[in-house]
Amino acid sequence: MKAVRLESIGSLIMRSVEKPVAGLGELLVRVAAAGICGSDRHMYKGEYPTAIPVTLGHEFCGIVEEIGDTVTRFTGGELVTVDPNISCGTCRACTQARPNLCESLTAIGVTRDGGFAEYVAVPQAQAFVLPADLDPVHGAFSEPLACCIHAIDKARIRPGDSVAILGGGVIGLLMVQLARLAGAGEIILITRQQSRRQTALRLGATHAFDPASETIASVREVTKGGADVVIECAGVSDTLQSGLKMARRGGTFVLFGVTPAGVEVPVLPFDLLVNEVDIRPAYLNPFTHSRAAAMVASGVLELNALVTKTIGLEEVADVVGNAPLPGEIKVIVRP
Repeated sequence: MKAVRLESIGSLIMRSVEKPVAGLGELLVRVAAAGICGSDRHMYKGEYPTAIPVTLGHEFCGIVEEIGDTVTRFTGGELVTVDPNISCGTCRACTQARPNLCESLTAIGVTRDGGFAEYVAVPQAQAFVLPADLDPVHGAFSEPLACCIHAIDKARIRPGDSVAILGGGVIGLLMVQLARLAGAGEIILITRQQSRRQTALRLGATHAFDPASETIASVREVTKGGADVVIECAGVSDTLQSGLKMARRGGTFVLFGVTPAGVEVPVLPFDLLVNEVDIRPAYLNPFTHSRAAAMVASGVLELNALVTKTIGLEEVADVVGNAPLPGEIKVIVRP
């Protein structure tokens, strides 16, 4: 079968490899759709830890084609979405219901072969059934949506709250919709690209600002003193610094974007202290993948507007190896 392999930092190649088999307690999934994530680009550049060599692709769904011994939850033929994050279940973090912080965490598409391939073998516990007639492209949104739901859980948005979201990629635009569903009164999306700002307004944002303008002052003016909740989705130093300044006194700052490992960002501890800004990192998707799958199945989210391109496996290396094109939101791979 064909698979796109990260063979070294900066070297992503489509190879012909042996088709996997469903091992004990595993499913063999024929990949129907997989999303390219910003984290894939971080892994390609060596900015996020991963196994090498490995087949990338952690946002995917597909059809169960074979079941391994001891599998009881599936019979074959189901459309499934897969939670890529596999926790051990026994370490301190796992026993405290924080599997995203598992000491032995492994991940499909990161430390074991993932969905940029025609087939992938996954543990049955990681798979969640989707409606048979669901568009597989929508199913591929379950993983990033699950991570966003965790961030929204951490944000604790109350009806009427003002929410500022920094970053207008697929994550920022999912956050806009989730903030709307949570009852936020003001939803402000901050991103450089005008097309993304326009999309955000169509999806429920009340304001959309270009960070090149006086964004901090604009947010403070719209929210009458600062946003109740700020969600950082870009993973760059500037947005982290400016986002902290957008939060009101006593507000919440959710750190979600993946900043490359080793990057240091200067902040003003005195300002955080006297303003009691509550910083809440949100990492991965503890217990939220099933909720994301149900939300995707319900059709409550606008997902078609987030898909800007569909490609085959042969184009994955070029897309992952380069910066997103202007206007790009989500690229979907259809093996």
